[in-house]
Amino acid sequence: MKKVWIIPPAPKENKKIRVAAYCRVSTFGPAQLHSLDTQIEAYTRMIKNNKDWRFAGVFYDVESGLRRKGRTELDKMLKKAEKGKIDYIITKSISRISRDTLEVFKIIRNLRERGINMHFENENLDSININNEYEITLRGMLAQDESRNKSEDIQWGLQRKFEKGDIFTKYKSFMGYTCADDTLAIVPEQAEVVRKIFELYLQGLSLGQIKSYLESQGIKTAMGKETWDTKTIHKMLKNEKYKGDTMLQKTVTEDFMTGKKIKNTDQRNIYYIKDSHPAIVSAEVFDKVQQKMAKRARYVSNEEGTLETSGSKYNSKYLLGNLLVCGDCGMPYRRRTERGKVVWRCSTRIEKGRQTCSNSPTLDEGWIKDTLNEVVCQNGIYDESIVRDEVGKIQIFDTFIFYIKYNGSQEKRTF
Repeated sequence: MKKVWIIPPAPKENKKIRVAAYCRVSTFGPAQLHSLDTQIEAYTRMIKNNKDWRFAGVFYDVESGLRRKGRTELDKMLKKAEKGKIDYIITKSISRISRDTLEVFKIIRNLRERGINMHFENENLDSININNEYEITLRGMLAQDESRNKSEDIQWGLQRKFEKGDIFTKYKSFMGYTCADDTLAIVPEQAEVVRKIFELYLQGLSLGQIKSYLESQGIKTAMGKETWDTKTIHKMLKNEKYKGDTMLQKTVTEDFMTGKKIKNTDQRNIYYIKDSHPAIVSAEVFDKVQQKMAKRARYVSNEEGTLETSGSKYNSKYLLGNLLVCGDCGMPYRRRTERGKVVWRCSTRIEKGRQTCSNSPTLDEGWIKDTLNEVVCQNGIYDESIVRDEVGKIQIFDTFIFYIKYNGSQEKRTF
């Protein structure tokens, strides 16, 4: 007769659950920071006082819930969870994790696949329970919609202020001015620097030459830096505030979810207030600088490589045709439309066939502008006038391109 031995399961080790908490506030305002400190203290005490839990950290961010970018502590916590170092996460509400419904959905699914639960205190919901997924998603949608309404309310309030000519600036100060109680006042020493920059430009100096002059004279920026940026000089020369006027709503938010700002090209009203504050340069000097900039911008090389005067002030077709050069054969690139897309291709390859310049890639115009935005422009806003003043040549090779600037520096980007 066969003998059967019953082997009982080994007793489970009474492991402590590794618990973390996540907090978030949107701004550095005193009330919000006080709330953040209170939350951190409360969660730390809660976790450490539970005999079945092991403290795995309290993670916190001061950032908008609409965007993942910049939320380094959330990323740090999730990476720690993915490495198997966290079993359970506590947070105040769904909106603390994100006000982007899709983002919340991705996070809780990723955690559930690893057996990690996230508990939302206000809603009393646990993400580990798949039956709660619908309600969590619904609550996330409500949080996202609340943010949209808040954004629209803020925008409505700004429009009313603009219509009344209420002036305010997001800068505490900038070169030539200091700002107190939303009023701009001239800083005499800095105002002299501003006037000198306008004077040098009218004398025919380029942005790079003006930069070199300022640095050689030991003149510091408004932030006290010894090195000047040509983009900053360009913005100063274009800034109507220096002639005592203010233009409001130069940019608009393209999408409240991303917060990305774009140049206001007739999407909304622009408000121009004359004589809103003391001027540093005369209207005559300012206008002469704008005319000189426009004149410089008009002389370009067209798609055929011939120098001509452009009919429009800034035309991306002419601008890129004046910059893009094949790194293989040295010939300029030309603009083409293929399958509904605008692309740029080596002129040798177009005229004599692919085999004559086989290493020259065809580039999408949108991609070129995006990389120019990263390399040259500021604030995430593509500005061709800055590109024109900053970039002397763009050399295109088979797997990468070189942006060669007037100041001698180079930027490399791979495809």
